[in-house]
Amino acid sequence: MLKWGKRLVGGAMIMLLAITAIVYAVLSLSLPALDGQGRSDAIEKTVTIKRDALGQAIIAAQSMTDAAYALGFAHAQDRFFQMDLLRRNSAGELSELFGEAALGLDKKMRFHQLRMRSERIYATLPKQQQQLLTLYAKGVNDALQAQSMKSFEYLLTGAPVTPWRQEDSLLVIYSMYLDLQAGTFERDMVLEQIEQLYSQPMRAFLTQPSSYQSALDGSEIALQSLPIPQLSVPQVSAGITEITPTLEVGSNNWAVSGELTASGYPMVADDMHLGLAVPVIWYRAQLNVGDMQITGVSLPGAPAIVVGTNNHIAWGFTNAYVDTSDWVRLDAASKTTSITQKIQIKGKPDFAYELVMSDFGPVREVNGQRYALSWVGHYDYAVNLDLMKLATAHSVPEAFAIANNAGMPVQNLMVVDSQGQIGWQPMGAIAARTNPSDVAIDAREFQQGWHDNEPQRPQVMNPRSGRLWTANARVISAQELAKFGDGGYALGARQLQIRDRLFAQKQFDESAFLALQLDNEARFLSQWQALLANSLKQRGNQHLEAVEQWQGCACADSVGYTLVRYFRSAVMDILFAPIENQLSEHGLSLAPIKRNLEPATWQLLEDPSAWGFTDKEEVLFKGFNLALARLQQQHGNDVQNWQWGKVNAMALKHPFAKQIPQLAHWLNMPITQGFGDSFMPAVQRPEFGASQRFIAQPGRLEHAIMTLPGGQSAHPLSPFYRAGFEQFAQHQGTPLLPSQALHRIEIRPAI
Repeated sequence: MLKWGKRLVGGAMIMLLAITAIVYAVLSLSLPALDGQGRSDAIEKTVTIKRDALGQAIIAAQSMTDAAYALGFAHAQDRFFQMDLLRRNSAGELSELFGEAALGLDKKMRFHQLRMRSERIYATLPKQQQQLLTLYAKGVNDALQAQSMKSFEYLLTGAPVTPWRQEDSLLVIYSMYLDLQAGTFERDMVLEQIEQLYSQPMRAFLTQPSSYQSALDGSEIALQSLPIPQLSVPQVSAGITEITPTLEVGSNNWAVSGELTASGYPMVADDMHLGLAVPVIWYRAQLNVGDMQITGVSLPGAPAIVVGTNNHIAWGFTNAYVDTSDWVRLDAASKTTSITQKIQIKGKPDFAYELVMSDFGPVREVNGQRYALSWVGHYDYAVNLDLMKLATAHSVPEAFAIANNAGMPVQNLMVVDSQGQIGWQPMGAIAARTNPSDVAIDAREFQQGWHDNEPQRPQVMNPRSGRLWTANARVISAQELAKFGDGGYALGARQLQIRDRLFAQKQFDESAFLALQLDNEARFLSQWQALLANSLKQRGNQHLEAVEQWQGCACADSVGYTLVRYFRSAVMDILFAPIENQLSEHGLSLAPIKRNLEPATWQLLEDPSAWGFTDKEEVLFKGFNLALARLQQQHGNDVQNWQWGKVNAMALKHPFAKQIPQLAHWLNMPITQGFGDSFMPAVQRPEFGASQRFIAQPGRLEHAIMTLPGGQSAHPLSPFYRAGFEQFAQHQGTPLLPSQALHRIEIRPAI
C-alpha cells in the first residue's frame, strides 16, 4: 500500500512537471522573434529594429513615416496587450474582454464618446499625420501577423486579438487625458456641491490659498484668514471615514542654464508621476531618421517620443493643472437629446447605455440638478500629432511655436537647447474662453471660446536666475490665474522645496539633479511633527520617542514619520467628517481637494469650538488614537511593521496577479522598501510615483539618464521583463543612450 502511495505521489509530481513544461513551452512560443528579416509593402526603404541589454528599441529609418512603422512593430511585439487596454479603456470597451466586471468603468468612459471623437478627429488631421498613423498601425498589425502564437495575456483570457486601427492611437492619447484631467471635472463638481449644500463662504474657506507658493515670476496670492463658516451638522454626530486624497497625477521638472553647470550646457530634469504597474507606462526608444537621432520614452500605442532629446533640445513635461473643464447648469428650457450605445459584454447580451447630450456636452444629474460637461477633451483641437514635431526642433523658440498648437493634455513644457537657452511654456489644449470657474456656470455664461484652442500662452525664457521649475502647483502669475484658472493645482510644498533646492546650489551636474529627484526630506510635515510631539509630551505617550526621532524624512526605517503622516490624515478626517458624510450621500467626496484643506485645517485647530469640539487637544487626542487604530488594523500591532519603508512599500503589480494571486511571484516586480511620499520631490506611494527619471544636457548625452521602474517587455519569459527595475529601486541612474545592440530585425520594402 505504501509503495502504491509513493507511486501515486511520484506520478502526480511527474504530471505536474509535465504540465509546467507544456505551459512553459506554449508561453515560450508566444515570445516575439527579436532577430530576423522580413518585408512590408508599407515602407519605402529598409528599416532596422535593434535591441540592447535593456530591450531599448533602436530604430533606423530614412523617413519619419518608416520610423513610425518600425516603432509600431516594436510596440506591438513588446506591449500589444497594454496598447489594447489603453484604447479599450478610453473607448469604454473593456467589457468585451473582461465581461460584466468592467461594465461600470465602460459606462463611465462612454460618457465622453471618445471612440466617435477619435474617428472624427482622424478624418480632419493633416495628410502627413494621417499617414504617420496609417504606417504606425501597419507596423503594429504586421508584428501581430508575424507572431506564431498570440501573446500570453490572450492565451490566458481566451480573448480575440483585434487589429490596430489608425484612430486607436488617438484613443491612447485620450487615455492619458483621462488619467491627467478627470480629477479636474471631479474637483469642480465637488466644489459645486459644497457651495450648493453649504454656501459660497464654505467653499472659499475650504479652498484658501496656501503659503506654499513659488510661481516663476514670484507673484503671490494674498493669504486671508476667512471667518469659519457654521456647520449645520454637529461634529459629535458625524461618523468618521477615511478621505483618501486623490493622487497628484503630475510630475516634477526643472532646468538650469549653462552658467550653473560644469560643462557649460543647460540641463533639464523630468520625472512624471503616474500609476506604477507591470508593465510600466513608458517604452524606451531611439529613432535614427536620416541624420536625426531622437532618444527618450514613447507611449505604446502612439508614434511619438514623449519625453527625450534630439541633442539640439531636451524636453520634459509636468501636468499643468490649468482649468480645462466647466460644468454648465441646465434649466428646464435647455434642449437635450438621448443617445443609446451598445456595450458588448463577454459572455453576456449587449448592454444598452443611455447617454443624455446637450449643446454644451454630455449631461449628468447630481442632487436633482442637471449639469453638462464642457471639457477640452470633447473638442477637435484636443488631439493631434504635433508633439512629434519636437523631434525636429533645434531651439527653445521653435519648441514654443510647436507647443501652441499641440493636441495633447496641457502640460508644463520644460525645454533647453544646445545654444544655451532654457524655457517654460504650457503645451497642449487650452480652451480660449476667458471665464474659468471652480463651480458650475449658467448656460448664459458659456463662451464660444470653448471651440478654439488658446493662441496666447504665458512663457518664461532665459530668466536672470538661470533656473526654472514646475511641480503641478501654480507657476503662472497671479494675474494670469484669472484667465487660465485652477484645474486642481497641487498644494505647492513639493514645488517650493524644489525651487529652494535649486537656489541653495550654484553648480549642478547629472548626479546633483538625480539627488534632487530623490530628495525625501519632510519639510512640509515638520510642523505636524512638532504639533504631535508637543501633544504626546503633555500626555507622556509611549510613542513620543519615535515621533521625536522621526529623522525628518520619508526614510525607510522611520516609524516616527509614519505616525506623523497618519496623524495628519486622521486629524483632517475628523475635522471634515460632516462635510464628507453629506457629500457621500451624493456619490461625492472631499478626496479631490483634501490636499488643499491644509490652511482650513490649521485655522480650525486654532478655533475648534466653531465646529463643536471642546478644544484643540480633543482633536489632537482623537486624531492620534484614530491614526494608531488604522495602523494596527492595516499593519498589525508590531511597531516595527510601522516603519515607513514597509507601510509605503513600492509594489508594482501585474493586473492578472491581482485577479489570480498564484501568479503574483511570476508576474509582479519585487516589493521594495518605500522611499518618498507625496509632499516632497521624491514622490512615491505603493503603486504610484516616478514613472521615469530623465536628466539631459544637449551636447553631453553620454552622461544623460533615463531610468524606468520596470522592463521593456510585457512577457514574463522575456529577458527584458524586469530589465532596469533593480536600478530604479536602488535609486541608480540608467544611461539614456542605448548600449551595444544584442538583437536585430531588418524589414525591407516588398518587391
